[in-house]
Amino acid sequence: MLANLSAMMAHGFKSSKQDFTFGPWQVTAAKTHIMKSKDIERLAEEMNMPSLPEMLFGDNVLRIQHSDGYGIEFNAIDALRRVNNLQDSVKVACAQEWQESRADSEHSKEVVKRYDWTYTTDYKGTMIGDDLQIRVTETLQRINMEKLKAREQIMFFDDVLLFEDELHDHGVSMISVKIRVMPTSFFLLLRFFLRVDGVMIRINDTRLYHEATSLQAGQNFMLREFSTRESNISELQNVPAALYTDPNEIAQHLTLKLTECEKLEFPLADPQSGATKAQ
Repeated sequence: MLANLSAMMAHGFKSSKQDFTFGPWQVTAAKTHIMKSKDIERLAEEMNMPSLPEMLFGDNVLRIQHSDGYGIEFNAIDALRRVNNLQDSVKVACAQEWQESRADSEHSKEVVKRYDWTYTTDYKGTMIGDDLQIRVTETLQRINMEKLKAREQIMFFDDVLLFEDELHDHGVSMISVKIRVMPTSFFLLLRFFLRVDGVMIRINDTRLYHEATSLQAGQNFMLREFSTRESNISELQNVPAALYTDPNEIAQHLTLKLTECEKLEFPLADPQSGATKAQ
């Protein structure tokens, strides 16, 4: 519970909303209270899941929207819709190992259920826009991470927690999103972090980058990179255990399992119909 309180402090539990405009773009970062239990129960029933994360910030959002209406946002509800609500899939073995390692735990008999109790999600954001929407295509182009290391003025920064669960004090499952805006670009990191104590660590990262030659003109697309890194604890014997709780430190020690690169192309003047969808 202390970890929960510290997370609230770190991610600004006090309600706040920030808007930042640069060129044709507006970034909105909204942070508010945890969803009420009755609302969580109703949402769990709607999603056909036995339970949802104990700290669920259903109204928290980070949104990047163009003046023409299109854009992308990141919210907890859509992130949870990407959780497998039918089975553990490849995670069954880990769940059984976790259960065996916690044989004396009162909760251990409840762990292996027909849904992903770790709340692992491959959520990459939700496209927004009524008449105009961003088009997603595969690409070989990569985000220039070296360029991002260059010293540049940070005009805006925020970090928004979407959900967190301590897996009954035997680990953590959480997803948060942060953004920084520089004079000629912006960079966003959506990170899902899972640690099941004594069993495994997993990180799903979504990076989003847009570069502009000026505030008014620039590339007509964003680059989005999704990656999955995962290792069993038995594979991390040479890594100090103190790093297990720090996603930024442990990430470089995990095995890269998947990388997907996409180009998010901005719509042309012709309106394109279509409902908002999560990618």
